[in-house]
Amino acid sequence: MMTTTEPMLRRPQLEFPKFTWKSKTSVEFESLSSRRRRVTTVKAKGGQDNRKQLQKGRYLSSEAIQSIQSLKRAYIYNSNNNDTRLLHRTLNTNFSRLLKFDMLAVLRELIRQNHCLLALQVFEEIRKEYWYKPQLSLYNDLIKVLASNGYMDQVALVCSYLKAESNLQAETESFNALFTTFLTSNLSGLVMDFYDLMKAVNCEPDRSTFKILINGLESRGEYTVSAVLRQDACKYYGESLDFLEEQEEVMGEQAKA
Repeated sequence: MMTTTEPMLRRPQLEFPKFTWKSKTSVEFESLSSRRRRVTTVKAKGGQDNRKQLQKGRYLSSEAIQSIQSLKRAYIYNSNNNDTRLLHRTLNTNFSRLLKFDMLAVLRELIRQNHCLLALQVFEEIRKEYWYKPQLSLYNDLIKVLASNGYMDQVALVCSYLKAESNLQAETESFNALFTTFLTSNLSGLVMDFYDLMKAVNCEPDRSTFKILINGLESRGEYTVSAVLRQDACKYYGESLDFLEEQEEVMGEQAKA
């Protein structure tokens, strides 16, 4: 019996795309890792993450915050126990290690919080630093808070520091703010001393200076002192002091009323 050999037909081989299967756990881990990497990147870019914002444009570092807390605790202990050793130790260790920016920030924050006597001690420490340069605006803030709390002896002390500054460089606007503080704090007796200091450091008074001083002194009946300032005003702006008339008329109407 004859058999016929037929060629065997080959089945076509189908190729399927290869998939790499991942477990749910591995997917979640990669997603979590990705999020962690993103968070880490954001933190690295932030240069002020450790600073607490006080007001718009002002920040206080964590080191400065810790220093303020330590100083306040030491000051309270000093007040309750009449023992200054802890406060001096805190000033000489915790506070003295701060950077310039942080030292000044601590001082301004203590002034803002109305801790005026503690602020004065911090200010005295800052004046010992090699980088210290007198800032009239800082003096003005310190004088204002001391005067508002009735510490006139301390005001006189701070004023003596200001007069003794050898490299005071101030703008007319800063002196005008200081004159306003004197007049509103019933310290008009200091006006002429610092008016002379203003001229001694080659800082020329402007119209606002004479407005503040002349109108402020005359409203308190101090016409003898204001007469000297009127003469100076004439030297700068001529015989006619028109810029004073408007405020003088308002004051005259208020006096009649």
